[in-house]
Amino acid sequence: MVSFVKNLIRTATIALCCLSVGASADALDNIIERGSLRVGVAQFTPWTMKSEKGELSGFDVDVARKIAADMGVKVEFVEYEWDKILPSLAEGKVDMVAAGVAITPKRALQVAFTNPYSESGVGLAANINKTRDVKTLAQMNSKDFTIAVVRDTIAFDVSGSLFKKASVKVFDSSKEAEQAVLDGKAHAYIASQPVVKHFANSHKQIDLPMNAPLLSYKNGLAVHKGEQSLLNFLNAWIVARTADKWLSASNRYWFDSLEWKEAQ
Repeated sequence: MVSFVKNLIRTATIALCCLSVGASADALDNIIERGSLRVGVAQFTPWTMKSEKGELSGFDVDVARKIAADMGVKVEFVEYEWDKILPSLAEGKVDMVAAGVAITPKRALQVAFTNPYSESGVGLAANINKTRDVKTLAQMNSKDFTIAVVRDTIAFDVSGSLFKKASVKVFDSSKEAEQAVLDGKAHAYIASQPVVKHFANSHKQIDLPMNAPLLSYKNGLAVHKGEQSLLNFLNAWIVARTADKWLSASNRYWFDSLEWKEAQ
């Protein structure tokens, strides 16, 4: 009887190990078999944008298309509001999230991050008319100062730590946050540096009072925890596309120039 129980436990352990190995390979295998890579994105200029015709473009759109092409599959984009994008992985609705997601310990408890594929920072854009008399960052940390941010972003965390006395208005999308500043309902908008830079370049009444970011961070692609085979592929892809300069060239195009805007 003891021998039978030991054999049963041994068999069960081997079976669980096999299941574990199989599960780690399923995500990548399923993508290849399905012939498509499902990618979660969120609209933040110039990470991901949508034209009037409904066509997507942006740095992360190019990244996702290049990854899919190197896999030999088609890409399928699924759009989300920012606060829904990481949960979409747990729900199995996408295989990967490409949305300029900052790598943080808190988020790493929810998803698995690749090595960094880009880096950015948190910047601040202000309504010129509303901040005409503001000379220092310290003046913004006041109950009379209103800051617009997008929910669950790094900017949201920064606004709470640097501007504890200010009123922080939280929005579900960058469009809503930007509109609040344009309408004078908020003095400033805190978001990733490329986002606020584009915001200021697109509107004469918006200014960038600071050249340096409030905080720097690195971005990673995100997959569901435990999908090691897919994670290994994406990390290998980042190494290869860093070595051949594809990532740096794409980064310069989308973040250091306005060529893409003229091409739209």
